[in-house]
Amino acid sequence: MAPSKDQEVTAAFLDYLKIEKGLARLTLAAYETDIGQFSEFLAKRKRNLMQARRSDVGEFMQELFGHAVEGRSVGRKLSALRHLYKYLLLDRHIAHDPTLNIDSPKQWKVLPKSLARDEVNAILEPHSAGTSAESAAMAARDHAMLEVFYAGALRVSEIIGVKVEDLKLELGCILVRGKGDKERIVPLGKAAQQALEEYLKNARPRLLGARASSPILFLGRGGRKLTRQRVWQLVRAASAGMGRHASPHMLRHSCATHMVENGADLRTVQTMLGHADISTTQVYTHLALDRIRTVYQKHHPRAKARQS
Repeated sequence: MAPSKDQEVTAAFLDYLKIEKGLARLTLAAYETDIGQFSEFLAKRKRNLMQARRSDVGEFMQELFGHAVEGRSVGRKLSALRHLYKYLLLDRHIAHDPTLNIDSPKQWKVLPKSLARDEVNAILEPHSAGTSAESAAMAARDHAMLEVFYAGALRVSEIIGVKVEDLKLELGCILVRGKGDKERIVPLGKAAQQALEEYLKNARPRLLGARASSPILFLGRGGRKLTRQRVWQLVRAASAGMGRHASPHMLRHSCATHMVENGADLRTVQTMLGHADISTTQVYTHLALDRIRTVYQKHHPRAKARQS
């Protein structure tokens, strides 16, 4: 099989380091590993090393932090990319260095672990319901809960405490009681609304069983209230197929992360998450700044240097 463009670029760069810089074999191997990891990250976004953007580098570093990679290791990977793009820039293979003005890992506040959008989609995909009516009802319940977790950035304690009367499907929102019994209104997207409609119509009556009624929205077998442990188990089970164990907390922070990446302001995210203080939400500042820089570079008339 012929080498890919990224492999050719990496090989040429490593030859340069070996011949011109005299780097040791272990150092070269580390560079190759780090660049290869970034290349795989870019491939998921349908880009290669030559097409990388500044936002790609930032998101790559954030993903490393999200996987609990130590700051020292993230710094080494960033250093490898800086050397690569300096080499490509000097040899006129690229016009812009995507690592330019990227903060060193020491200056980063580590974001809570979050999931990539394709990982969230895999979790939210309806899973096998089994053969019994009860299994189908629980599958519909689990799907609705997962959609609400991601749509509204709820905590586990909040979602198991939601009551039927708190749900306002006709308005597309839900009343959530957070820490200290503070209430907030959280909007729900169409996907969450549809999953809830299906759950309420066909699944919840079956889960009620012999009970006449229950004020709780999401029920276990026999109309019992779900435990925190059971909710963690169902999220973990839904993520099993993607090779990474997700948690309710990761779905909550994935919602916040993806909103900021798409341009949401921190005050809105603060309200969604139910943070009492904006300082708690400011761990997402780097994502917001990346968004601001991208928009600035695209729209400000003097953002780019004039051509000589």
